[in-house]
Formats: sequence, C-alpha cells, structure tokens
Amino acid sequence: MIPLDTRQRKELRQIAHHLYPVVTVGNAGVSDAVLKELERALADHELIKVRIHATDRETRQALAEAIVSASGAELVQSIGKILVLYRRNIDASPALSNVLRHRSH
Repeated sequence: MIPLDTRQRKELRQIAHHLYPVVTVGNAGVSDAVLKELERALADHELIKVRIHATDRETRQALAEAIVSASGAELVQSIGKILVLYRRNIDASPALSNVLRHRSH
C-alpha cells in the first residue's frame, strides 16, 4: 500500500469530519469481535472512525497501533479517543463507501 500524501490525508479528514464512530474498542481491547467488525466496516465503508474507550493516553496509543497493524488500514488522524482509518477497497459499493459517496456529490 502506498502511504497517503498530505493532500489525500486532508481530503479524507474532511470526509470523515461528519462521520460517527462505527467501531468501539472497550475494556476487552482488540478482541476477535472488534477485529471482525473492523474488517466488515473497512470493507464496506473504506473510511471509518473508531472510538477507543481507554482513559490512559499510552493505552490508547498501543490499542491504535494494534488496530492499524491488524486491519491493514492507514491511520489518517487520531484525536483524543477517536481514530480515523482508511483502507481502499477496489470493489467498494458506491452506496456504502464514504469516499465514493462524497466524491459523487
């Protein structure tokens, strides 16, 4: 995967601004259920927000790194407890993909 350049990151941040988190990481951490839901969400939407319910900054950072590593997605932005992740899907449905829906406007 080619890393995102500054312009692409900016565009993805703009698209993600109005999105709500679709995956939540709770006290169990990066469980199999979280990874399964993360995989489904990235396949369908390409660009998603993830909420991490951890109060400690180091714990959130470690969970974020684990999520990015396990999902194969690229971290677009991390603010507080919210991560914005992007993983391109060449077979994405135009009705579901946040990126394709935004570009069609």
